[in-house]
Amino acid sequence: MICVRKKESREMSWINIKINFFNVKKKELKKAFQRNGIECLFLENKQELLDYLKTYLKDNKTVGVGGSMTLFETGVIDLLRKSPVQFLDRYQKDLTSDEVEDIFHQSLLADLYLTSSNAIDMQGNLYNIDGNGNRVAAMIYGPKKVLVIVGKNKIVEDEQVAIQYIQNVSAPANAMRLNKKTPCVQTGKCMNCQSDERICSMYTKISRQKQGRMNVLVINEEFGY
Repeated sequence: MICVRKKESREMSWINIKINFFNVKKKELKKAFQRNGIECLFLENKQELLDYLKTYLKDNKTVGVGGSMTLFETGVIDLLRKSPVQFLDRYQKDLTSDEVEDIFHQSLLADLYLTSSNAIDMQGNLYNIDGNGNRVAAMIYGPKKVLVIVGKNKIVEDEQVAIQYIQNVSAPANAMRLNKKTPCVQTGKCMNCQSDERICSMYTKISRQKQGRMNVLVINEEFGY
């Protein structure tokens, strides 16, 4: 009985260490974003996320979105289509390239913009890589309110790790998803190519925002690339 209790005690100690470590990291990340004028909120799962978003998706607001697998995987796109808002739906069927471009421009004037980020670091910075730049343009300036939704897999330690993650995970995965004919689809990492189909044309780092404009919503699950 004594041995069993000692074993159970050791196991509980490890569990407590892990829980405390996670809580410390959450507090550290939240404080870092707050220093940069960005609110950071932690949610346990996608249902909590959807419930939270419903507080924004009302009053016939104009809502735009950035290209993001996270928004599909969490059910956000479906929620937008059912909500009492004017959803600038870039994913409608049979849109022409000109119509999509028009939606990109309209989204810059939206009341609310929803998107994800390729990586966030423990200093409260957001990192993104884009082909057209419409997503990061809206994140940086334009829409009145921006909600950035990220899974816990997007959290990295610092800028160096963020760039490595984007080059070796985000960009190749998205190029493959979009059926691009780029070297990274074959190699699984950025080859700094000059392909016309290259999707990593703009790297951006957002280090600060006007107080109250941007919220980062971190979900305790893995989503997107």
